[in-house]
Amino acid sequence: MGQGGEPRRVRAHDGELGAAVARAQEGNEAAFAVAYRFVQPALLGYLRGLVGDDAEDVASDAWLEIARDLGRFKGDGAGFRGWTATIARHRALDHLRRQKVRPRSSVLEQDVLELPGPHSTHDQALESISTEAALELVGGLPRDQAEAVLLRVVVGLDAPSAARVLGKRPGAVRTAAYRGLKRLAKQLGVQGVTDDGPRTLGESK
Repeated sequence: MGQGGEPRRVRAHDGELGAAVARAQEGNEAAFAVAYRFVQPALLGYLRGLVGDDAEDVASDAWLEIARDLGRFKGDGAGFRGWTATIARHRALDHLRRQKVRPRSSVLEQDVLELPGPHSTHDQALESISTEAALELVGGLPRDQAEAVLLRVVVGLDAPSAARVLGKRPGAVRTAAYRGLKRLAKQLGVQGVTDDGPRTLGESK
């Protein structure tokens, strides 16, 4: 798990996050606050891509559920990020249903998404995608691509974890993220995400 497909910046904190979660499960409120600070920025970025300006409200609902069910969580720091993303996604979809706003449907068929895609794109896109402008552009992607990019690059999940959150196969998530990142790179005017191997996305900054 996590051999290069997951952004290093997020992965580096998983040991500390896992330790904080374990202490929080024993009732340590300060440790829960630490876990919250680790996870919230990425979770908010993910939710912004799903529900726009309502992200903070949806995140609050998600954290109430996370706090309530914390005792049931089993896993490490990376697992906690996947678990919290799953809860946040469910709250976001509930919110969209209540508003009678249908999430954007994909223009790509599932079998097209099964094509293999290189995963190194995700690391290379991290710097560009973490800017506000890039996050706004993510909202213009087809829904499957937007969610895959947000989970892989912003939340920092590896393909199997992101696939569990979305209820899809890892290959589909990898390919959707790759296609989304290629489209974003084009919009951002950044060279480097190409079919023959991503190179230096973000270097032009």
